[in-house]
Amino acid sequence: MEARYAIILAAGKGTRMKSKLYKVLHPVCGKPMVEHIMNRVTETEPAQIVTIVGHGAEMVKEQLGERTEYALQAEQLGTGHAVVQAEAFLKGKKGTTLVISGDTPLLTTETLNNLFDYHQGKNASVTILTAHAEDPTGYGRIIRDHVGIVEKIVEQKDASTEEALVKEINTGTYCFDNELLFDALSKLDTDNAQGEYYLTDIIEILKEDGKIIAAYQTEDFNESLGVNDRLALAEANRLMRARINQAHMRNGVTLIDPAATYIDEGVVIGSDTLIEAGVVIKGQTTIGEDCVITASSQIIDSQIGNNVTIKASVVEESIVHAKADVGPNAHLRPKAEIMEAAHVGNFVEVKNATIGEGTKVGHLTYVGDATLGKNINVGCGVVFVNYDGKNKFKTTVGDNSFIGSGSNLVAPLTIAEETMIAAGSTITQDIPKHSMAIARARQENKADYAKKLPYLNEK
Repeated sequence: MEARYAIILAAGKGTRMKSKLYKVLHPVCGKPMVEHIMNRVTETEPAQIVTIVGHGAEMVKEQLGERTEYALQAEQLGTGHAVVQAEAFLKGKKGTTLVISGDTPLLTTETLNNLFDYHQGKNASVTILTAHAEDPTGYGRIIRDHVGIVEKIVEQKDASTEEALVKEINTGTYCFDNELLFDALSKLDTDNAQGEYYLTDIIEILKEDGKIIAAYQTEDFNESLGVNDRLALAEANRLMRARINQAHMRNGVTLIDPAATYIDEGVVIGSDTLIEAGVVIKGQTTIGEDCVITASSQIIDSQIGNNVTIKASVVEESIVHAKADVGPNAHLRPKAEIMEAAHVGNFVEVKNATIGEGTKVGHLTYVGDATLGKNINVGCGVVFVNYDGKNKFKTTVGDNSFIGSGSNLVAPLTIAEETMIAAGSTITQDIPKHSMAIARARQENKADYAKKLPYLNEK
């Protein structure tokens, strides 16, 4: 197969985004736009990738790392000028070069491979990826002659009234014969409304030299969406979210309301899992089979096993094993691990702690920096007191223990298996096996004292 190369255009700051964040770093379904493009380009297996950077160059390099080489476009003088910056890396090499914008996150690997194949099949010097737009406003128009051969691309600001009516638009993605590309770039000028070096002018240059110009029209116009402002960013998120959700449903996941379900690209979900409306699933998350995720839950960078129920809860950087249930209104903070068939209930917060198999932490409890064994009952309102204002300390609780409601466990502590803590205790010392710990003042009842209280005297 002929060698493939790729040039990613990622130098524009994106002033219409009205943002401190560099345009191509704005996220779409959990990943920066340029990350989507890099992933799709990589999947076409190019021999070499060159990314053109400008404003925010260091942030783009930090995102993409060593998957690409970089060329700096210090001045923004147009797309043609941007591609020229890759000359030192690619000029003189035989093969096909993909030129693609870093702000078109909806393009698919299938479309890019089809573009490469079409270009080679036509033996073209350049093949333009086009789309049919019902409203072509803002896009460059594909101008063909009477037999359908591409003559040129006309930008919106340079289009005549007749040309502006054309609905076949330029997506800004191309395949070029690499050697011809860099030869033609030297012939560009700035004789246009923008005063810039248009990459699209190469079409006419190559045509005048008698070269074959081809155009491959993608079936899905939405793939061509370029993100230049917040409105387009929202639309890109909506379209990609729909694509992601459709794929999950085809794989056996039930989404009660797909339009109100927000799943990042790369999330893995098993079959027969049910997800209600308003759920947000982000980052590197995997969810097993036969789970139920109820409305308003949020799961971030977490691993969820099979047959897990999560009710209206937040799960961050945590692991929930099979048959466990979480919520409603629980919060698993980073490094929480909920073992098989464990229960974490209403308004329970778990951080950097393991809740053992079959253990129940039902209500209004904080578990931080702790390891709980199997089949423990943690009563309502228990606090694992792990912080002295400077350092964190750990508590370990053995299997089959019972922690009474309203207890405070002041770390560091080791509580052996098969022990009991009386309700309302503040525990500051280790507890040996089979012991009951009680740490509260002995109750004393004062006869008739309540008659002196103001609220009784008012009656």
